Amino acid sequence: MDEIGPSYGELASSFAAIARTLFVEKTVSGTLQRIVDFAQATVGGCDAASISLLTGKAIATPVFSDPVALEIDAFQYELNEGPCLDAIRDDPIHYSPDLTTDLRWPRFGPRAVALGMRSLFSCRLSSDVTLGSLNLYARMPEAYDDIDRTKAIIFASHAGIALGAAGVLAESTVSLDSEMKRSENLEIALTTREVIGQAEGILIERERLTPEQAFDVLRKASQNLNLRLRDLAQYVVDTGEVPEK
Repeated sequence: MDEIGPSYGELASSFAAIARTLFVEKTVSGTLQRIVDFAQATVGGCDAASISLLTGKAIATPVFSDPVALEIDAFQYELNEGPCLDAIRDDPIHYSPDLTTDLRWPRFGPRAVALGMRSLFSCRLSSDVTLGSLNLYARMPEAYDDIDRTKAIIFASHAGIALGAAGVLAESTVSLDSEMKRSENLEIALTTREVIGQAEGILIERERLTPEQAFDVLRKASQNLNLRLRDLAQYVVDTGEVPEK
């Protein structure tokens, strides 16, 4: 296994802090825009970012950091082919170091290259259900190294929970009961984000894992034990151990 530096432990904590700022926004669209902005600022080499969002069976790009990302996403929807669609429908992570030689998307790839983008990374946004994908585009080939891709994966996993909470909040009314529910949802979501980040940090430091591996350990243990991810993460924080199957 590659040597893991102390920056990985700091990375998990930094994403918990980023998650807290997402709740400053009172609208779903505002939260989505923050997610895109944070992703572009966090992941080195990213020239444009977008979110492909599922609404029922429809898919659209509600927010983007540069108009070129909107154009590239539109090509994927038009052609029914591309990494963001594959991240939503199939494997949750898709990386292309160079679209000029990547044969996975024979119609989409050349169009993205024609717009000046050579490499890309798409990863699924999910909470209890699949919500969409985070898409990062770069003009340079091989723009994203292992650390860049790990940052995007960790960010997307945390952002998915925040986005799920934002979706719940968007349906709230201004009644007293709903305001109380809104505060409760915010507190639950914030606590979830921080606990998962803490659990990841424990596994990273103790097992010398990458952030991606640490989150995968938590996710798989949660599924195998039929426990909510938040509850499993809290157990790890309290005991320092991942429970056996």
